Amino acid sequence: MITHAVGLSLGPVSSVESGVAVREIQSGKLIHLDKLYSMNDITLFFDNYPSLKNSVICVSLPWDNTMMDGKWRVLSKPYQMIHTLGHFPNKDNWMQRFSTRGSDFFKTLVENGADISRFEVYLTRQKFNLYSNYKERSSADCKFLQAALKFEYGFDELPTNMLPVAQLEAIVGTMLACAKLDNKTNKIFDFKDLDVINLV
Repeated sequence: MITHAVGLSLGPVSSVESGVAVREIQSGKLIHLDKLYSMNDITLFFDNYPSLKNSVICVSLPWDNTMMDGKWRVLSKPYQMIHTLGHFPNKDNWMQRFSTRGSDFFKTLVENGADISRFEVYLTRQKFNLYSNYKERSSADCKFLQAALKFEYGFDELPTNMLPVAQLEAIVGTMLACAKLDNKTNKIFDFKDLDVINLV
C-alpha cells in the first residue's frame, strides 16, 4: 500500500543544494523537509528511508550547467536548436540539456522495487499554476511559490520565513507524485531509462 509521496529537487552538482520532501498521502501533510548536497547524502537518505517500497518518488531533472567557453554560451544553451544531422559537432555536450547526475543510482532503486519517476520543475509548475512572472529561482519567485503552496494548496505547516528553493521544488514533486497515484499524469519522454512525467 502506498503511504507516502517523496519529492526530490536534485541539484546539478554537489555544490548546489538538493531538497527532499516527504508527504503523508492520507493526511496530505508534510512530515519531512531537508537539504542534501552530495550524492552520498542522497544515497544515505534513501538507504535509511524506511518506506521506500510504500512510496511514490518524483526526482527532478536538473539543467546541465557544465561550463563551456563563455557565460553567454551557458545562458543560451537551453535555447539553441538541436540539430540531428550527423555532421553537427556536439562540442562540450552542447546538445545535453539535463544533467545525468544520480541516474544510475535511481535506476538501481527502481530495479529494487522503488516507484521512481523524473519531472521537469518548470513544466510541472506551469501545470499546477505555480509559475510566476519573476525570474526563475529569484527571491520574488521563491516568495510567490511558497505563498501559493501555503494558501492555494493548503500546506499550512510551511513557516513564515523563506524556505530554500530546493525544498519548495521538492514539495512540488510530492504534489506530482500524489497526482501520479490518482492517474492524473502522463509520460512526456524518457531520460536514462526512467519516465519523465507531468500532469495530464
